[in-house]
Amino acid sequence: MPTTSSLAEVRAGLDADRAATLRRIDALSGDVDSVIEAASDVATDDEHDPEGATIAFERARVGALLEQARVHLDDIDDALRRIDDGRYGACEICRRPIGSERLAARPVARTCIDCAT
Repeated sequence: MPTTSSLAEVRAGLDADRAATLRRIDALSGDVDSVIEAASDVATDDEHDPEGATIAFERARVGALLEQARVHLDDIDDALRRIDDGRYGACEICRRPIGSERLAARPVARTCIDCAT
């Protein structure tokens, strides 16, 4: 299990990642709005309009990136809760410690490498 000082470092890293993720969500939300606005300026027949496929693809791409960012934000918030209630660093499946290398590479990890595979 991480020490108190290493937990402070982890929390600081998670807080910075959270702030960056919120900025990414804001930017992507603006991108979604731009794509929707662009779609309203062109013909709505995606099948026959050469621009329609591009707009539909861009909408799907930005939507997927936005969903990934929201899931990552949830993972960060969950990791912060686990720090607060003393569960951070313990595998949610087997309850053994999650390896320090795994936590360094993926601070939001919920499972040890054995349970993850």
